[in-house]
Order: sequence, then structure tokens, then C-alpha cells
Amino acid sequence: MADKQEGFPAGPLRVSKRNPRYFEDAQGRVLFLTGSHTACDMNDESQKDPPEAFDYSAFLDFLQRNHHNLIRLWTCHQPKHSWSPPTLVFYDSPVPWQRTGPGNALDGKPKFDLTKFNPEYFTRLRERVIAAGRRGMYVSVMLFEGDALHYASKPWCWDGHPFNASNNVNGLDGDPGRTGRGLKLLSLDIPAVTSYQEAYVRKVIDTVGDLDNILYEIANESGRGSLRWQEHMIRFVHDCEAGRDKQHPVGMTFAFGMPDIGGSCTNEEMFQSAAEWISPGAAPEPYVTDPPAADGRKVLIPDTDHLAERTPENTLLWVWKSFCRGMNMLFMDDECLTPADPWRDAVRREMGACRKYAERMDLAEAVPCNDVASTKYCLSDKKSHFLVFLPQGPAVEVALTNAPGVFNVEWRNVKTGEAAPGGPINGGEKVQLTSPFAGPSVLYLWKKQ
Repeated sequence: MADKQEGFPAGPLRVSKRNPRYFEDAQGRVLFLTGSHTACDMNDESQKDPPEAFDYSAFLDFLQRNHHNLIRLWTCHQPKHSWSPPTLVFYDSPVPWQRTGPGNALDGKPKFDLTKFNPEYFTRLRERVIAAGRRGMYVSVMLFEGDALHYASKPWCWDGHPFNASNNVNGLDGDPGRTGRGLKLLSLDIPAVTSYQEAYVRKVIDTVGDLDNILYEIANESGRGSLRWQEHMIRFVHDCEAGRDKQHPVGMTFAFGMPDIGGSCTNEEMFQSAAEWISPGAAPEPYVTDPPAADGRKVLIPDTDHLAERTPENTLLWVWKSFCRGMNMLFMDDECLTPADPWRDAVRREMGACRKYAERMDLAEAVPCNDVASTKYCLSDKKSHFLVFLPQGPAVEVALTNAPGVFNVEWRNVKTGEAAPGGPINGGEKVQLTSPFAGPSVLYLWKKQ
């Protein structure tokens, strides 16, 4: 393809048959995915109208410096929306549909024609996916954004949406009950809404579906009531791509919802979906403090955007806990291009460090081994590579009983990124090791050839 170049990811991702905790590429390489993301990486968003431009090239530089390889590419379909307090109004551009009129929408600008897609939006979408691919990065393309429809402040949680009856020339009414929120958009209750949404999804697929470095995400935090609609959209994407040269993984991320709209989904409901990958929520499983081991039912990509009860300290520990439990990961990072607290830099750095270790291991054989290390955090092939996390340090027992031979030893200081050699040690038995660092550390053992 003319607009790709050397270094572009090879072939669409597919769930690895050898280790379904991860994706693999067209060359059969099993990959660990990790990256930072921010809500304005697709639409420009600010409190100015028009919004200030987001420096996407600098964003890619930032990701590359941290050895990240996954972006969550957000979308917002509302050119104007507000958060608490209601005076905190944001503007987004571009959006997927053209503003042709006749007549003006509630924001005073021309109404939308939902039969006409905005070339600026879809050109940008393709350009941004390709630009990421040229850096060897994968892009999770978000199709819909649900959080603002149920959580943002009235009136601009809904009054700016193209599917508001006052904002389009097509007679489409996404809120026939006059609730002041567009929650029916996250259901199958209005066939005309679903039809326009399906046309938009087809357009997205037509725009980027020939590229190798994409995943799809149906919607951000759309509430438990959206599950039937999300399942429909997952299957719709699969059906649309079934006759195409390339098929891509489709994900369901945690359907957060306020109590007055039925609350949030459960992680088990996401496991039961047709999605290839999911991004779980914090409860009832402790995905922040003690993540359950990935079992291969879905590729898991936990995202701090959906994980409650986070602190700087436990977010840093969460990185290595999740990696040792067989998961990929994403970090919601709205301060990625601005001066930030040092703990954010540490989280970004350690996510990249996880990827570097993953590249040294054979992920096709690596599984969570809670019984191998006394800390209960170990990712290993049980033969030649053992990566162990010590959340508190300093000592750990590692059962190398079934792994004879001589092993190299490497330690990593999680808080500073400093590395130190140790060993070598003999396998074939349980070994006691002590970190040279105070606080949380990582132990990496690999067999000498």
C-alpha cells in the first residue's frame, strides 16, 4: 500500500492460538501491547471555539520515547459539551458529519446532514492511524463515546449532539422521551438511530479497514444498559469485515454507568461477549491491587481510565502486577504533553520496561505462575525465563525445581528504573534471592545457553 512504509506492523492482529492472553501479528510474533492515551488524540478539544490543535506528532514522539506500542484513539461526536460545573464547556473538532444546514443547530451553527460524512474527520482518522503505524504502533479506534451522554452536565451533554432532533436536517430524534440525555443512542430502541450508526461504522471500516495496525473499540463507558447494543455492534463489525481482505479484533471496554441509568456492567458480562478483547473494571475483582491471572478467555487490556481507587503508588505497582498476571495495559494520561508529577513518568517508563522484558521472553509460552514465586507475581515459561515482581521487597523464593541449569540474574528498581546484575544461580531447586534495592523491584532470570 502506497502510504505505508518499512516498519509498519505486519498484518492485522489476531488472538494467539498458542497463548490467547495476547495477540499475534501476521508473522506469528506474540505481542505485549501497552501505551498511554489522552482524550484529545483524535478530536481537537479545548474550551476555545475553534479548539486548539493537539500536537499529534509530539504525542507519537512521547510514546516512542517510552517504548509504547498502543494508542487508544478517542472520539467525540459532540462539537460542544459541558462537564460539572455546566459552565465548563468544551469544543471538539472535527466530528464525523457535515454541517450543511439549512437552519441552525442549538449551538448556533448549521445543522448536520447525517447522510453526509465529514471528509476532514475521516482523512484525519486515516492519517493518524498511518502515522502511528509508521512508528510501529497499534491503534484502538474508538467508534462511540458514551460517558458524556450520561455523566456530563446538562444541557450540553446532549444539546450539541448531531442526533439531537434540533441539530440535524434528517428528522432523526435520539431522545423521543425528552430526557435531556441521548441514552437511546446506546440501545437498539430506535431503528433509525441504529441505521445511521451502522452507516458511520461502515465508513470507519472503509477508511482504515485495509490497515494492519488497528483494533476497534465499540464505546467508552456507555453504561450497563448498552450491552445489547454493544453486542450488536461487535457482531456488525465482524460481519462488515467478513468479506474483506483483513479482519481486526473488536473490543468491549468497561461499561461504566451512573446508578440512575442502571449502573455499570460486570467484568463477567464482558467475558461473555463476542469481543476478542476487553478492558475490565476495578470491581468486584481487584484489578488494581491484586489483578486476577488472565486465563485466556479474552485478551485483557486493563486501562486506568476504568480502574477506581488508584493512587500514584498503587498505579506504579499495578503496572508490574498486571504484566505478571498475563495482561496488556493502557494508561489514561491527560498530562502526556505537559509537565507532570514524577510518578506519571515512572508509570510510563515502567510500562515500556514491561514491553522490553516481553521482547526478551517467548510470550507464546509465558503464563502467570502464582505458585512459582513467594510474592505470587511471576510470568514464566517454567523452563528458561522467569520474571518475578516483588511489590514490597526485599526477599523472594522462586521455585526452579523443574528448571535445571544455570540462570542469569537481573534486578530492576521499579521506582527509579535502575538495573543491577546478580547471580548467576543454579536451577533445579527452590532458590532464595534478595533484591539490592529497597522497595518494589523486579527480578528477571533467564537460562544461560
